[in-house]
Amino acid sequence: MSPIVDTSSSSFDETSVPKERSSIDLLSRSGYINQGTVLNQQQRKLLGLNGILPPTIETLETQKNRALRLLRSKNNLLDKYILMAHLRTSNVHLFYKIVIEELEELAPIIYTPTVGTACLEYSTIYPFLASPGVPDGLFLTKADIPTLCQTIRNYRPNNNEEFNPDIAVISDGSRILGLGDLGVNGMGIPIGKLQLYVAGAGIDPRRTLPIIVDMGTNNEKFLDDEFYIGTRVKRPDDEEFYQTVDDVLSALHTVYPKILVQFEDWSSEHAFGLLEKYQNEMLCFNDDIQGTGAVILSGIINAIRRVQNEDGVSPLDHRIVFYGAGSAAIGVARQIQDYFQIEHDMPEEEAQKLFWIVDSKGLVTSNRGDRLAQHKIYYARTDNEDEQYNQLIDIVNYVKPTILIGLSSTTGAFGEEVLQRLAELNRQPIVLPLSNPATQAECTFEAAMKATNNQVIFASGTAFPAYTIPSTGEVRYPGQGNNMYVFPGLGLGAILAKPQYISNRMIFEASKALADSLTPTEISNGWLYPSLKRIREVSTIIATAVCNEALRENVASAEDVIQNQDNLLEYVSSHMWFPDNNTSIDDES
Repeated sequence: MSPIVDTSSSSFDETSVPKERSSIDLLSRSGYINQGTVLNQQQRKLLGLNGILPPTIETLETQKNRALRLLRSKNNLLDKYILMAHLRTSNVHLFYKIVIEELEELAPIIYTPTVGTACLEYSTIYPFLASPGVPDGLFLTKADIPTLCQTIRNYRPNNNEEFNPDIAVISDGSRILGLGDLGVNGMGIPIGKLQLYVAGAGIDPRRTLPIIVDMGTNNEKFLDDEFYIGTRVKRPDDEEFYQTVDDVLSALHTVYPKILVQFEDWSSEHAFGLLEKYQNEMLCFNDDIQGTGAVILSGIINAIRRVQNEDGVSPLDHRIVFYGAGSAAIGVARQIQDYFQIEHDMPEEEAQKLFWIVDSKGLVTSNRGDRLAQHKIYYARTDNEDEQYNQLIDIVNYVKPTILIGLSSTTGAFGEEVLQRLAELNRQPIVLPLSNPATQAECTFEAAMKATNNQVIFASGTAFPAYTIPSTGEVRYPGQGNNMYVFPGLGLGAILAKPQYISNRMIFEASKALADSLTPTEISNGWLYPSLKRIREVSTIIATAVCNEALRENVASAEDVIQNQDNLLEYVSSHMWFPDNNTSIDDES
């Protein structure tokens, strides 16, 4: 596989201009070729654009500054999202230049938290997200099953007959963030995720495929909404559900046999079911389960290292409470458990006992009297001596946790009493309210700092502002356990190495690589995660770790990776796509 960095010159090859359609038509249909005022005189002449574009020839940097001025003039985050969505389909290079260079500002606009609002409003804003004729993603329904392969081939985002995606992000919209069943409105999530793959790891934007499998919705609000653009039926039973997904994946691999599939925002039961069914059958992973687990494990590793170095707390003495028992929570728990088993040589049974899981009914125990969902059974406690604990403060008093992790989407669940008690039990309590969006986080950074006398080791799933300690004026910055630290590099590594499947050990190595990627300055500042400004450097490290593990397991099939295993870091870095100021039509093929 040759590098996918654009290296084309500023001149166009006149023979590459298609004769069967007008050049203006080609330009208007391709957000990749279309760079507007960046086009030079020769390019404009070849494309028949003299007089169509204003006379000034600009740089991509000038275009970026103009776009940022307009973007920053808007006060509403949804308006900013709509502006950037249109730019993504009309000028790919400009869009990603802005996102890559201003990632800390743009990530909350193109993904969480704003993408949650965008999904809620998707049926209303859909007509304004792209130019006419430009697809926003691939929408598949049960009605498409007889012609699935052709329907999949219909999606050509750049009007490119040779569209050959490396990665698809696929959802059914049944559990979007913490917002529930949004049906077809969940399309914003696959789109947003793939934008971060490009920005964070340099995956070629022309090789990405967002998919929503529209099997209906149980959300009455949308079923009754005159503007809802999805299928107006209730969701199917499990038998029909799994058959439909199997049909879709079979067709997808018939058309694109080597594609990496990332499952995103499926209901908890189906998320585990799909991962269990397909993990070892094809190249795939579930970011809600494995990606979330990996990024949180990385933060936990660094937090454990910190309290061991500063407070003398042995890694084996930790007690971990999860508030929330969905797919993400159990996925995180399993990966943290793997860490204790692999890095600290704990037997599985002992490592399993480090975890207490809390759902909406209280502490999950084997004798609670209710029928537990299958994914909760593994961590159900059997040592509670018939005592049941319903309130979080009672559970904290009973367990005396060193680490409290929230994945419940319950606003303010980590109240002052709970946080103060954690601070009494630990010199530096480790608190991770991971629910998205910010309005559903279990606590804010400010609340955690105040309640723990500024001693908390904190990371959240969404961005919170810095906190200034009133007595000293010291500014503390919260960690953010954002999945984008892991999934772009994990995806890039899988695309390059082409393993038969993504193993649990590859996920673990990705997490460990993230934990080890912090600079000495970041560690001395008490950070759990690296700066987002270094995301491509970090993704290179993670992708290299994934490739190395694929080689170690002897499942990598890409000859280039096998031949370059002595200089993999450089090899991975050379395969990252960058926005280019001078793109020729040849790049479209």
